[in-house]
Amino acid sequence: MPNILQASREGLSYVGLASFGSFSFFIVSGNHPEKTLLLVDGSSYLYRAFHALPELKSPRGEPTGAIYGVLSMLRRLGADYKAQARACVFDAKGKTFRDEAYPEYKAHRPPMPDDLAAQIDPLKDAIEALGWPTLSIEGVEADDVIATLAEQAKAQGWRCIISTGDKDLAQLVDPSVTLVNTMSNETLDVAGVQQKFGVAPGRIVDYFALVGDAVDNVPGVPKVGPKTAAKWISQFGSLDAVIAHAGEIGGVVGESLRKSLDWLPMARMLLSVKRDVPLRIALPDLEGGAGDRERQRALFERLGFRSWLNEIGGPAAAPAPASEHAERRRYVCVLEVQALRELLDAIGKSELTGFDTETTGLQPMIAQLVGMSFAWGDTAAYLPLAHGYPGAPAQLGPERALELLRPWLEDAGRAKVGQNLKFDAHILANHGVRLAGIAHDTLLESYVYEVHERHDLDSLAQRHLGWKTISYDEMTGKGAARIPFSAVDIQRATEYAAEDAD
Repeated sequence: MPNILQASREGLSYVGLASFGSFSFFIVSGNHPEKTLLLVDGSSYLYRAFHALPELKSPRGEPTGAIYGVLSMLRRLGADYKAQARACVFDAKGKTFRDEAYPEYKAHRPPMPDDLAAQIDPLKDAIEALGWPTLSIEGVEADDVIATLAEQAKAQGWRCIISTGDKDLAQLVDPSVTLVNTMSNETLDVAGVQQKFGVAPGRIVDYFALVGDAVDNVPGVPKVGPKTAAKWISQFGSLDAVIAHAGEIGGVVGESLRKSLDWLPMARMLLSVKRDVPLRIALPDLEGGAGDRERQRALFERLGFRSWLNEIGGPAAAPAPASEHAERRRYVCVLEVQALRELLDAIGKSELTGFDTETTGLQPMIAQLVGMSFAWGDTAAYLPLAHGYPGAPAQLGPERALELLRPWLEDAGRAKVGQNLKFDAHILANHGVRLAGIAHDTLLESYVYEVHERHDLDSLAQRHLGWKTISYDEMTGKGAARIPFSAVDIQRATEYAAEDAD
């Protein structure tokens, strides 16, 4: 792990890896006396959270998925990395000097989705409520503001940690500036940049001018890839030197280079971050505090972030206790073909249906299917298939039930939600059924949104809804006295299984 070793040599110490679903980052801590500035590329986080995480809505129907994702990452980053000053930087609205110089700059990007645009202002409010200053400067990009702040930090003898997935910012790396790459689980110091790109940080702009940057719609030299660009820069020393020796480079790539000579200075300008953006703030202005709890409380309540609201002592709209919830619900047991046909008719009309399987164990390759549960509207149903205790009523059995359920189970247009649906998919696959239409998996979404929390269904129900669910142990007992789920009374199993799907 050369990047970590280099970080240690340069006065940084590796602490650990923090994860948030597909977003992960190394946490690096200082063992040096200098102060540290932590900068977060908020625009990068915003788009990644929006596209990587499932949709969430507030109690008022507002989109909140990107807000929750970004705040979760910032909360974790702030808790794991203690910096004397910090800021979350966003792109400002409107065009920048790059657009004026090259109208095709980022022109291929589609307009911001409405559901994402609606989350920007409440996200910034929430970030500031957490004690993080936010910055947006018209006419430049977030990268330019980050670069300017990094230069200010270096001028005052500070170290700077930049949390981003933007490879262009590798040009800022030096002994005082380290990148924390949130997508590739790596830190990039001077040695790390050299190892990753084949060029030193000071030549990153030259490198990308040659290979181009598809993300920003900046063309490079046709037919020139990363290896060729790194080779030329290593051989000649810089982009200017490559240009000066263009006549010496043969083959198709040499011809492409010579045809691109007029373009390369523009590419280099577009890709170079601006390090002298006029700012009205100084580093002491970025010394974030503990945040404003009252402001957090109001925002978390409005956005429906119940678990965070509980952390700061509420208030939250009191969720209905499990008993009250059960009174409002209708739990049914399906034992006959006609009842199953009625169930299929109901879930066939449902926009989203909760689904779960009950089995004899947790090993999907050997576990046997005991029953299935469904939830829609104000109804939840349990379909027992293989309960075998004395006096158990007749049941349809797995094969007969799956024959009728197969079209719905395999229909990608019938949206389903469940907890750890990968397991259910394996169980059904053992019977030749391919589960489709998985819209949400609460287990995976819990890992993404709340990596530091418990992810079992009982904990999720308690944390987010205030429901005390019936536990598996309550159904089957513990230890040597445990019975298989197939031996559980169907009436009791109906409430347990239907509640899981609910």
